[in-house]
Amino acid sequence: MERKNKVNYYLDIAQTVTTRSTCLRKQYGAIIVRNDVIVSTGYNGAPRGRQNCCDIGDCLREKLNVPRGERYELCRAVHAEANAIISASRESMLGADLYLCGIDSASGELLKGTTSCQMCKRLVINAGIRRVYVREDPERYSVYEVEEWISDDDSLGQIGY
Repeated sequence: MERKNKVNYYLDIAQTVTTRSTCLRKQYGAIIVRNDVIVSTGYNGAPRGRQNCCDIGDCLREKLNVPRGERYELCRAVHAEANAIISASRESMLGADLYLCGIDSASGELLKGTTSCQMCKRLVINAGIRRVYVREDPERYSVYEVEEWISDDDSLGQIGY
């Protein structure tokens, strides 16, 4: 019997977390792991107490045909990474790894070539997370060193807000 490697084990769990997502476009699941202990989980969905897109049957970004990665302020959802970070203490995230999986809601297929948005990258940096693993297919994944997100500051050179 061949044992599954730990990265894919944790990515399988993140993929299971996607099943709680309430987004009509993309379902994401995230888990934060430190010292082989799952610290928290998160999925994308509306803030507590607000209606979810799946409940109202409508997605404004979809209706307006907003491309991926743009106009997040129109989205009702809190991202999976943000929800996982909100659910954990800072001490438990320092030096931890975040595992992220995305599924296309319409096709049910894994989202390839994705990573955290700019806002979630900032949250990941401030949380003290060291590495982000993103599922590409059932066996392959991408690895992002958060230190590179810090040194490759995408906000340098931008004027104002």
